[in-house]
Amino acid sequence: MINLLSIADIVSISNSILGFLSIVMIFLGETYISFSLILLALLADGLDGIVARKTKHSDIGEYMEAMADMISLGIAPSVFVYRNYINNIIISESIYWHSLLVIILIVFLSFSIIRLASFHIIREKKFFIGLPASASTIIIIILTYLNIEFTYIFPVILIISLAMISYVRFPKPTLKINAIATIFIIFTIIIDKNFDGVFPKLLFLLTIFYVLGGPIYLLKKR
Repeated sequence: MINLLSIADIVSISNSILGFLSIVMIFLGETYISFSLILLALLADGLDGIVARKTKHSDIGEYMEAMADMISLGIAPSVFVYRNYINNIIISESIYWHSLLVIILIVFLSFSIIRLASFHIIREKKFFIGLPASASTIIIIILTYLNIEFTYIFPVILIISLAMISYVRFPKPTLKINAIATIFIIFTIIIDKNFDGVFPKLLFLLTIFYVLGGPIYLLKKR
């Protein structure tokens, strides 16, 4: 089976390992490390596509990518959100909020599975159908990391979950845009919340601009 792997598949495996380590770190109370590992997994997710285009493809590459993304862009963000907000819910001693948190994360996880499993079937060359899981992950982990009030995080997760399985079209970022996003991710990891959390906030705003402006851009382009 090892012979079936390509270089891009190895990058995909590293993506899944980063997602798993993020889960381990959040249960150890290392929020910053967990947050950073998910962002690194996002970079690995983008890298495996670049490597796949530059090197030989494997027969299992598409399956490997979807499975790796399920861990790093589905399960890890869900656990990250749950672990960060559960303390607030325990303090408020509300079964209602705890149940709502679990339900909304189940919705996010389920829709992530649908999104990632169907990605290669409905794939288009010039645009994405449905909100990319990477953009969804950035939004929810940054809001969580910046300690947004947990009662506000629920509608955000629901909206982006629905956007992932929608038929709304989002443009595929150019190489230049991807390079800019990579720089923002790296600076977010390095600088963390210093300077009033400017880089996490800028990365969040960049992602929101893509989510809201991307479909409008495609409509005008048509």
